[in-house]
Amino acid sequence: MASSPLPSNVHVSSHPCLKAKLSLLRSQSTHSRDTKQLVHEIATIIGCEALAHGLEVTETGSVSSLCSRYIWYTQALHTPSTMPQATSQKITTDQQLQDTSPLGYTYSTQTISPSSVCLVPILRSGLSMVDALQSLLPSPVPVHHLGMYREKTTLDPVEYYNNLPYHKASTGAAGEAKVPDLAIVVDPIIATGSTVCAAIETLRDWGVPRIIAVSVLSSQAGLVKASQAWSEGVEVWVGGVDAETDERGMIKPGLGDIGDRLFLTVGK
Repeated sequence: MASSPLPSNVHVSSHPCLKAKLSLLRSQSTHSRDTKQLVHEIATIIGCEALAHGLEVTETGSVSSLCSRYIWYTQALHTPSTMPQATSQKITTDQQLQDTSPLGYTYSTQTISPSSVCLVPILRSGLSMVDALQSLLPSPVPVHHLGMYREKTTLDPVEYYNNLPYHKASTGAAGEAKVPDLAIVVDPIIATGSTVCAAIETLRDWGVPRIIAVSVLSSQAGLVKASQAWSEGVEVWVGGVDAETDERGMIKPGLGDIGDRLFLTVGK
């Protein structure tokens, strides 16, 4: 972990299970199947921490328990009031619906509106983290892919694919999907930081008011760069931090090319 202080919008996990899994992921003897599983498990742990910090619940009503002797409160997710632009970022909820418990009692249900949150994996390795984050949210959310690669000489990011629904992003009028209140960017590695910064800039131009970036491992310099891309609107969550990158922009000691390890394209 980096010794110098990190920006306040950067969060590095201290979870002991994550640390142990990250050590396994570093090993060159860990094959593709285990690599995929470890990335999924680490993404689940860091995703839990990121969403616990980035979302809150409020009481929306009360329902009876299965035995009708106890009352509990139903809750809905929203962004904390302490976050930037919180009044405009409140997570909207679907209209309350009626459902029936196994014992026949009626209660009100409430879920997150799919238009309030979206997942943005950076292709190709970001795909390995999507299922983990989707499993943590109470209902499925849209997934908008961004494809980027680093130019070999300059290491600058080059966007080759973007399926953000710009044609529907406007006021949220009838029949149109408004820009989400929160975009969760997932990419296992933040090396130089250029790729995630490009993704942040793209989403900011789209109109997203708040971004949570979730990553397995980062270099110290890349993490600082990502956090400063839009400091008032971005929170960055990572499983671990290594000190530096090499001349190819690879983290040292790092995880190697995680995309090649995931998709068995090492040595292409």
